[in-house]
Amino acid sequence: MDNTRSLEERIAHLTRAVEDLSDVVARQSKDLDRLLRLTQLLAEREAEREGNGQAPEANVRPPHW
Repeated sequence: MDNTRSLEERIAHLTRAVEDLSDVVARQSKDLDRLLRLTQLLAEREAEREGNGQAPEANVRPPHW
């Protein structure tokens, strides 16, 4: 009887751990999707700036040079 109870407790803890990890993975997936969209938007914005003849700020000499 004790073995059965011990196994049931372990299964309950493992089930909870799997559910918690599943929640973490789902949240990370949403965050990753959001960051990928943001990166794509920034890349498109930069490509548009370069297409309009604007030099990226990293390539512009500071005024004191």
